[in-house]
Amino acid sequence: MTGTTVRKISIAARDLGIWALTIVLILSAQAPAQTLAQTRGDRYPSDLYWIGKGQGDLTKGGAVCRRVAELSARADLAKQIRVLVKEHLVDRVRERSGKEPEQHIELTREEIVQEYLLGVTIVDYQIDEEQKTCSVTAVMAKE
Repeated sequence: MTGTTVRKISIAARDLGIWALTIVLILSAQAPAQTLAQTRGDRYPSDLYWIGKGQGDLTKGGAVCRRVAELSARADLAKQIRVLVKEHLVDRVRERSGKEPEQHIELTREEIVQEYLLGVTIVDYQIDEEQKTCSVTAVMAKE
């Protein structure tokens, strides 16, 4: 073999090695995410656990985002158990002499969640840099 042939073979082997390494890295990066999702689904089935999800705004800071997301996830859990919905409807009809009556309807809806939650566990915390959000998953055993 000539020096040029050996050099071409070593470059081809190097390129093949880089390509193979890239595939291994891609596959290994996807496997833990699938395993985590399967494990979480197996560990917290919906017939045994209440599952709540919450989201926060990352632009407010990491600690604030996490706290807001946790509170939102806990509220989501409590809403699945009990929620009080209040509605207030105001219907105003205004009549002026010689003109068509004007009607203005105003509806205010308020959700009130007031539950003491015991045994809530935060099982997942994720940050999405692109969307500038963080999300939390909270679980609580059904009893």
